[in-house]
Amino acid sequence: MLIDPFKRQITYLRISVTDRCNFRCVYCMPSEGVQWQPHETIMPYEDITRFVRIAIEAGIREVRITGGEPLVRKNIEDLVRQISDIQGIEDLSLTTNGVLLKRHAKALADAGLKRVNVSLDTLRSDLYRKITRGGELQDVLEGIGVAEQNGLTPIKINTVVMKGVNSDEIRDLANLTVDHAWNVRFIELMPIQNQKPWGNEFPSPQSMYMPISEVRKKLESFELKSIPNPAGEGPAEDFHMPNSKGSIGFISPLSQSFCKNCNRLRLTADGNLRPCLLSDLEIPVWKILQEGGDVLGLIQKAVRSKPENHELDANRSPSIRCMMQIGG
Repeated sequence: MLIDPFKRQITYLRISVTDRCNFRCVYCMPSEGVQWQPHETIMPYEDITRFVRIAIEAGIREVRITGGEPLVRKNIEDLVRQISDIQGIEDLSLTTNGVLLKRHAKALADAGLKRVNVSLDTLRSDLYRKITRGGELQDVLEGIGVAEQNGLTPIKINTVVMKGVNSDEIRDLANLTVDHAWNVRFIELMPIQNQKPWGNEFPSPQSMYMPISEVRKKLESFELKSIPNPAGEGPAEDFHMPNSKGSIGFISPLSQSFCKNCNRLRLTADGNLRPCLLSDLEIPVWKILQEGGDVLGLIQKAVRSKPENHELDANRSPSIRCMMQIGG
């Protein structure tokens, strides 16, 4: 087992397979864009699979594929198949903006993917284009439907709440769980390389932060009932609305730090292991993997390096990579 200095068991690995994305979401990427990494600096599928095998031998049980946008990487189904074939893996999922899901959902399911998380911050087409800087909402909604038809469930919908932008849609988004067996999760805006102005159509980034306590106030009339989550089952507090098919979750990285239950490591697309989403500390592993070195020792080092808490409340946040380059 992998146990960090604060007695947390580490069982979950998030793998960024690319830093590229077909969207330019305002909270995820600076308006001026970022310099994409050359293809030769991105880990090939075979090396990612080799790393996952070692990680599973060490105690990892769950793997999530992220990006950038993972579905823009060619033949992503091949990586899903390679990882799903590894004995000992208990859950294999993928986070996506959903715009390419309609095209890929069946192949992903056939390759062994279990479920998907889809980013969806609004139900208004015009606002969706503004937030994503060009995305089409209808493509995403159709993609979610095809994913559901192909058994990539339970589907989780991730909504970043931005005061004065989409905060008036909280009730509408929560109501998606009435007729759909989805888990709609409201997430506080995290200040990761996104504190410069987003453009004239948006308020200042600092004014858009909305604590989960305010989100929950907007849903007081929904009579939400708590759903107990086993320790290590992720950062969300989940609730159920009477007579609904799905559930509602709240993720509060700032107002109520989720660090005490953190059970994850992150592998970047260029082969660095991050013990914490909200820290710049990275441990290079790809070169050691290629050389046949002690990768298990590096995984254990990353676990030993996990901080007890992030330091966002002290205005210390990652500065080397934006959220799109980390994979969330």
